[in-house]
Amino acid sequence: MAAGQAAACGAEVLLLEKMNRPGRKLGLTGKGRCNLTNTAELSDFIERFGVNGRFLRQAFARFFSHDLIAFLGELGVGTEVERSGRVFPTGNDAQEVVRALVQWVFNQGVRLFPVSSVQQLLAAEGKIAGVALNSGIEYHGDAVIIATGGASYPATGSTGDGYRLAEAVGHTIVPIRPALVPLETAGDTARRLQGLSLRNAGVRVLLDGKKQAGAFGEMLFTHYGVSGPIILTLSRLVVDALRERKPVVLSLDLKPALDDAKLDARLLRDVDAHGKRSYRTFLKELLPHKLIAVCIDLTGIDAETQCHQITSAQRKHLRTWLKDFRLEVTGYRSFAEAIVTAGGVATSEVDPRTMESRSIRGLYFAGEVLDIDGDTGGYNLQAAFSTGWLAGRSAAEP
Repeated sequence: MAAGQAAACGAEVLLLEKMNRPGRKLGLTGKGRCNLTNTAELSDFIERFGVNGRFLRQAFARFFSHDLIAFLGELGVGTEVERSGRVFPTGNDAQEVVRALVQWVFNQGVRLFPVSSVQQLLAAEGKIAGVALNSGIEYHGDAVIIATGGASYPATGSTGDGYRLAEAVGHTIVPIRPALVPLETAGDTARRLQGLSLRNAGVRVLLDGKKQAGAFGEMLFTHYGVSGPIILTLSRLVVDALRERKPVVLSLDLKPALDDAKLDARLLRDVDAHGKRSYRTFLKELLPHKLIAVCIDLTGIDAETQCHQITSAQRKHLRTWLKDFRLEVTGYRSFAEAIVTAGGVATSEVDPRTMESRSIRGLYFAGEVLDIDGDTGGYNLQAAFSTGWLAGRSAAEP
């Protein structure tokens, strides 16, 4: 986006691609379907990026979701809106988006050089002068845009090069860490539930026993812990807490549609109606199959106990567990499994009106290399496209 917009404004542009072909990471987004953006309002969009969201206001004001959808439509890529405002290409193929963007860049006259890894930025007297490649070749120019991505999915080429390049010319790098990343939990509970997906679960993050955040929606149990949309959304807070060595617990509400009183009334009604059923059979009406054995173990009620023998204290214990099923978080997965990278070039050192460095004239930044990371749902790609659009056009100005 940055290269094409700069060229469209009349600049002579080289696109230096580290890998053998461009767009490898884009081709993986949205599980290969490419969640391009979201139809959320601007204010909601900005909130999705936390404290640094306000930095994106200028970029979004210039090029936002409706502009991206129209732009892609002109390139022949139709889009459709799915649940929660997520926008995907109608063909459900991320490679279609990659091909369209690459062709568009060529049509704008951009020269694409693959397998061209940049070793360092060339700068003098507070102004950019060009770049030097690992091969020793130097390219000189009036502007350089760093659009190298973060450190997540390193197999696609995003191995943190942009942070190194920016730091070498004096920029502050906010410590990077995985974001939108699955979490690891203690014990074997998650492993026993591996493959189980809960579509309507409530999850709360407890730090020192106090709720800090919560989310409702879909989550997934894995052999190492938990994943899924709501877990990924909550992972930013969890990762930072773990890095500060704070104990983190996830509290799962398996019956979020019922408050304690309504759930207790339902349990009492069902126990009375099925007095001769075993506890194990009774749980089939309440829980997915994989959760039954875990529930029996964690509530401590014998599986063969008949319903009419369940005491009020045991019923209360079951109700509490259904509303507060706890998992201790012990860690998080690596950058190889993180959707985005938190941290990066400090936004205080970049002009949000142009994406230009405040200290090195002619140096611009776009996308995940900046200290911006948002929730899952198309927000991060829109930020990349918007900052790329703004950086490209700003860099091309005389």
